[in-house]
Amino acid sequence: MIFSEYETTLLSWAALILLLFIQSLVQDIVGIRAKHIPGAPVEGGHDDLLFRASRTVANTNETIAIYILAVMYCMISGADPEYTGLLSWGFVASRTAYALCYYSNQQTMRSVCFGLSLIAVIGLWVVGLLG
Repeated sequence: MIFSEYETTLLSWAALILLLFIQSLVQDIVGIRAKHIPGAPVEGGHDDLLFRASRTVANTNETIAIYILAVMYCMISGADPEYTGLLSWGFVASRTAYALCYYSNQQTMRSVCFGLSLIAVIGLWVVGLLG
């Protein structure tokens, strides 16, 4: 198996795939219940669950590319697999908590979780540099 020493990291990718899938389902279900026209812009603000569900998916899409690049950098540079896996799971855990905080409109905790996901990406970058 390619990158077998990064099995923990690859499992976190599987979890992230599931998280993004669930976020998309939540957005779709909330949109259907709100009778939102597919493809139309989502209006509203943080008091609207459809807005929050849409922003959760959008924000994950905005951050996932840099996370994937950081993990690939770690793998290609031969970074420590244990640290890479821990930081990768830290990213996934913080993104999961972020989504839950966004859905429940916990703005301060949502920002904290977002910050933790950024710290995980920075950590991956550092581990990659040291690899």
